[in-house]
Amino acid sequence: MAGQSRTPAYRRILLKLSGEALMGTDAYGINGDVLQRIVAEIKSVRETGVQVAIVVGGGNIFRGIAAAAQGMDRPTADYMGMLATVMNALALRDGLMRHGVTAGVMSALPVAQVVDGYARERAINDLDDGRIVIFAAGTGNPFFTTDTAATLRALEVGADIVFKATKVDGVYDRDPLRHDDARRYDVLTYDEVLENRLGVMDATAIALCRDNNLPLRVFNINKSESMMRAVLGEDEGTLVH
Repeated sequence: MAGQSRTPAYRRILLKLSGEALMGTDAYGINGDVLQRIVAEIKSVRETGVQVAIVVGGGNIFRGIAAAAQGMDRPTADYMGMLATVMNALALRDGLMRHGVTAGVMSALPVAQVVDGYARERAINDLDDGRIVIFAAGTGNPFFTTDTAATLRALEVGADIVFKATKVDGVYDRDPLRHDDARRYDVLTYDEVLENRLGVMDATAIALCRDNNLPLRVFNINKSESMMRAVLGEDEGTLVH
């Protein structure tokens, strides 16, 4: 993108980063090379002046213990997943700090010896000061996904848009990894996502976006500079509004 203007289209964004995005081709866990690449992309976005908040999932870690969780009640399994997001948030913060980016973690579950608890006003102040804020442990409640947590935190801190980083380059009418004729959407409405059960995010998250006019852009985190193009307002991935 040399020679192109790098004027961002947004002042403050919420990046929803799945735990699976950190695995790369590994079966579970965090792939160091993938983490460093994602951190470098986030740093480049922050250097444009955009304020960045992040909600990270925990599927990459929880996948490794999912067999042990079978037979557990749902709240117990959900709390295990929340703790997995705290581990991912710590790894992400460490990667950012190693790249010279100031970042902090706020957890919806109290883990006082490790990270700060979630506090809306402090999060907003940190973002205004140029610090990247990583939200961990989802909403702190079982039965709610990290997609819902991402939408909730975006609304609480006044983000202009939610960016959902996935392994595919947008929203399709069917799984593009299994169907060669899958069609990608450039633009969708919230109602189209809900009515067609497209699986962009869970229904609660989409309804929150719709009811508060919060746009959502879905893009492939593995595609070079895709996050930057999205921040610049280009037609990267799929826009839901």
